[in-house]
Amino acid sequence: MPTLLLKNADLLVTMDGARRRIAGGGLFVRDNIIEQVGPTAELPASADRIIDARGMAILPGLVNTHHHLYQTLTRCLAQDDGLFGWLRTLYPIWARMNGEAVYVSAKVGLAELLLSGCTTSSDHLYLYPNGSRIDDEIRAAQELGIRFHATRGSMSLGESQGGLPPDSVVEGEDAILADCRRAIETFHQAERYGMVRVALAPCSPFSVTADLMRESAALARSYGVRLHTHLAETLDEEQFCLETFGHRPVAYVESLGWTGDDVWHAHCVHMSDAEISLFARTGTGVAHCPSSNMRLASGIAPVVAWRQSGVPVGLGVDGSASNDSSHMLAEARQAMLLQRVGGRVAGGVARPDPTIMGAQQALELATLGGAAVLGRDDIGALAPGMAADFIGYRLERLDFAGALHDPLAALVFCTPVNVDLSVVNGRVRVQEGQIVDIELLPLIQRHNAISRAMIRDERLPA
Repeated sequence: MPTLLLKNADLLVTMDGARRRIAGGGLFVRDNIIEQVGPTAELPASADRIIDARGMAILPGLVNTHHHLYQTLTRCLAQDDGLFGWLRTLYPIWARMNGEAVYVSAKVGLAELLLSGCTTSSDHLYLYPNGSRIDDEIRAAQELGIRFHATRGSMSLGESQGGLPPDSVVEGEDAILADCRRAIETFHQAERYGMVRVALAPCSPFSVTADLMRESAALARSYGVRLHTHLAETLDEEQFCLETFGHRPVAYVESLGWTGDDVWHAHCVHMSDAEISLFARTGTGVAHCPSSNMRLASGIAPVVAWRQSGVPVGLGVDGSASNDSSHMLAEARQAMLLQRVGGRVAGGVARPDPTIMGAQQALELATLGGAAVLGRDDIGALAPGMAADFIGYRLERLDFAGALHDPLAALVFCTPVNVDLSVVNGRVRVQEGQIVDIELLPLIQRHNAISRAMIRDERLPA
C-alpha cells in the first residue's frame, strides 16, 4: 500500500474535534487514507513520497456544495438583472449547448475550483440540450482527479405549462426518471471514500411539477442517494409559490417530502424562524452562496441563525454566471463579511456586527460544513481515518505581508489566493501552484471558442 508523508508545515489546521492547529505539523497517509496527524517529530520518518511543507499552511480540502459548471460559458451576462430576468436572458443561450460544451465547461470550472483549494465539488446540471448528459461532466471530474458529487438535475415545467423556462429546455418526466436511474446505477459510489456520487436534483419549484418532486424523492430514497434543489432564493420565488401552490417555498417542499437528513437546498435566503427550526429538527442542509446572492440582489441568508439552530450549512460558489468566479476561499471570505453586514436581529431590526463570524467559522463552513451537507464523514477534517484530501498555501507571499502573526486569519481576511499544493485521495493534483498533468491554455481556448459561438448563436466549433 503506497504511503505519503507531509512534514514541517508552519501551521497544520486539522478541523478535528478539538480544532487543533499544529505548528510544525504533518500527516502520514497509507493507501490514500490519513493514518496519523501531529507534530512532525511524532510521525514516521519515511514514506514512498515525502512532501516538505515548510513555509506553508495546510488545511483540509475545501468542499463546494452547489455549482452550475456549464455557466462558465456565460459569465458577465445579464449584469443588472435579478434571478428571474437573469434566467430568461440565459435560458435560450444555454439551450445551444451540446455534450462537448458541458464537458469543456465542467473541466474549466473544476480546474478553477481545484486551484482555489476545493477538493470535493458538487454540481447541479439541470438542462440537457442537444444530446448532452451528466456523463460529460463526470468525465471531466475524473480526468482532473477531483472528488465529485454530480446531481442529476431536471426541468419539466415549461412556459406553456406555467413554468419559467422555455419549452425548448425541458424534458419529459418519464425520460428524466429513467436517466436518473441510469446515472445512479452507472456512477454512484456509495462506499466510504467514493470519488463520484450521484444525487437527484429537480431544478426548482418554478421549473418542475409537484409530481416530479415526489417521484424524484421516492426514487432517490429507493437507491439511498441524496436530494438537492434551489429553494427560497428570492422574493419573486416566494410570490410564485404563494400564487401557484398556495404555500411559501419551504412549506411547499415539506409537503412533497423534501426535508430530512438526505436533503440539501441551495440558497434559502428567505426563511422564517419556524422554517429554520424545521430544517434543524429534520437535519435538512443548506448550501450558502453569498456571492451569487449579492450578484443577483437576492438578500442576505440567515447563516448565523442556521448554525445556532443546528442546521447543516456548507458553502457553494453557485453558477459561474451568477458569481462569475469559482473560488472557494473567496466564497469563505464573502460569507464572513456578508454576515457581519447583515448582523444580528434585535427588536425586529438587523444591526451590523463585526463579531458575528470570524475566519475559523468561515473555514468551518468550507470544510466540515460542506462535508455534513453532502452527507460525508470521510472528508472535511485532517484526522486518522479521513480521506487524504488536503491543501497547502505558501505564507511568504505579498498577499499575506503583515498578517503572518495569524496565518489562518490571513487566508480569509486577505486577498483570496490559489493553492500551491492540493492532494486529493492521496494523489498530488496541484504542485507549485500548477495542476498536474493538465495543459490549461488549450482547454481555455477551446472553452472560449464554444462560449463565443453560443453567445452569438453560431454553430458550435467541431
